[in-house]
Amino acid sequence: MNMNRREFIQNTTLAASAILLAPSVLADEPKFPVVRIPESKRKFVSAAVERTIAQVQATIGNKELAWMFGNCFPNTLDTTVDFGMLDGRPDTYVITGDIDAMWLRDSSAQVWPYLPLMHEDLRLQQLIAGVINRQTRCILKDPYANAFYKDENKISPWKSDKTDMKPGVHERKWEVDSLCYPLRLAHGYWKLTQDTAPMDAQWREAVLLILKTFRQQQRKHGKGPYHFLRRTEVQSDTLAGRGYGNPIKPVGMICSMFRPSDDATIFPFLVPSNFFAVVSLRQAAKMLEAIHRDSDSANQCRSLADEVEHALRGYAVVHHPHAGRIYAYEVDGYGNSYCIDDGNVPSLLSLPYIAATRKDNRLYLRTRRFLLSSANPYYCKGKAAEGPGGPHAGIGMIWPLGLIIEGMTATTDREVLHCLNTLQKTHAGTGFMHESFNENDPKKFTRSWFAWANTLFGEFILQVLKERPHLLG
Repeated sequence: MNMNRREFIQNTTLAASAILLAPSVLADEPKFPVVRIPESKRKFVSAAVERTIAQVQATIGNKELAWMFGNCFPNTLDTTVDFGMLDGRPDTYVITGDIDAMWLRDSSAQVWPYLPLMHEDLRLQQLIAGVINRQTRCILKDPYANAFYKDENKISPWKSDKTDMKPGVHERKWEVDSLCYPLRLAHGYWKLTQDTAPMDAQWREAVLLILKTFRQQQRKHGKGPYHFLRRTEVQSDTLAGRGYGNPIKPVGMICSMFRPSDDATIFPFLVPSNFFAVVSLRQAAKMLEAIHRDSDSANQCRSLADEVEHALRGYAVVHHPHAGRIYAYEVDGYGNSYCIDDGNVPSLLSLPYIAATRKDNRLYLRTRRFLLSSANPYYCKGKAAEGPGGPHAGIGMIWPLGLIIEGMTATTDREVLHCLNTLQKTHAGTGFMHESFNENDPKKFTRSWFAWANTLFGEFILQVLKERPHLLG
C-alpha cells in the first residue's frame, strides 16, 4: 500500500512492555530487549559505526540511554539504505523509514551524523558520496520535488496532483529546505574528505539549477512556474491561491510553499528555511570557487545570500505582544506574520544547529524563550512530558526531533538534562525515537520507523558525550 507521511500519523499502542521501569530498577534485571534487526538483515554495516556504538556503550553510565543509542544511531544504515554502483560511481538510495521514497531533506539528515566517521571507513565514505550523486540526479530531474523513487518509472499515488508530476517523483511539494540540505551535505563531505569526485560537472549543473529555482521563487517577476493543488480533505496538503499560495510582496526572501513537515505554509516566506538558504548558498559559493574555479556563479550565490539575509533583517523580526521582538516563523512581506515553530528542521529553534546564528545571539534567545513557553500555541505540556510540537501531528503531540534540537542548542546542563530525561522516559519501551508522541501518554505515538529522528538522537548523544559527559553518568 502506498501512503504519505500524514497517513502514518496514527496512534500506535505498544504492547511489548506494560510499564516503563526507571533506570535504577532496570539495572538489576535483563530488561533491555534486543530490538535492533539481526546483522544478517542489515542493509549496510560500517565498522566505524559499530566501534562508535561499542565505545559509547562502554563509556556512559546510563545504560538505558546507551541501549537507545545502540538502537538509534545505526538505524539509517541498518534499515533504509540501498548502496551500489551506477555507471562506475557510488549510488545510494535512502528511504525515510516507513515510506519507500527518498526525501532530499531526510536522506541528507539521516547520513549527516556519520560524516565524522568517514576517515575510519572508506566504504562509509563511498555510501555518503552515493547519496550526493543520487541527490544531484534528483535535483536535475525536478528541483521543485521533495521526494523521489529509486525506480525512475514508478508512478506515484499522487500522480493526479495538479502540478507538473514526472515519473520517478513521489511527491512534488516545493520546500526551500529540500535544496538546502544537499548543499549542506556536499559541503560537509568535502570539508572532511577533500574528495571532489561527487562535485563533478553534473553537480555544478544542479547547483546552478538551485540558484535559478531560488531566484524564481523570490517572485520578483510574477508567480513563477510552480503551482500545486491536491484533491484532499486535509487543508495543509494543498495550496491556497489556486495553487500558488497566499500572496507575498517581493522583498528578496524566497517563497517556500511547504514546510519541512510537508505541510503548506500560511505565509510563503518561511523564515527558518530562508536562513538555511543563506547558509547553504554561501557554502555552495565556496565549493564552486574552490572546485570548479567558477567565480561568477560563486558571486551570484553570495549575492543572493546577501539579499535574502538583508530581507530577513527587515521582515522576519516582529513584535510579539507577550514575547517582544522575536523572529516570526512565517511572513509575507506585507507585515503579516505567524508566530509558532515546528518540530522539523529547519525550525526557529534549530537556527544555531544549521549554523544560521550563534546560541548566544540575543534575538535568538528571546525567540527561543517564546518557542519553549505556553505563548507558543504548539508548545506541549502534559502529564507525561513537555516539549516542542507542531501543526503536522496536531495539538498535544511532542516531537522527539524538537526535543533533540532543544538539547543540541541548549546552553545549560539543566536544559540538556531535561531533554535527555524526556527522551529516555518517552520512547514507550521501544528503544527508538518516533515522529511524535502524546504529551499525556507516550505509548500513543506516530511512526514507529522514522530513521531521521533515530540518527539525530545518536548525534545528540555524541555531542553530550563530547561536551557534557557528566550528564550521561
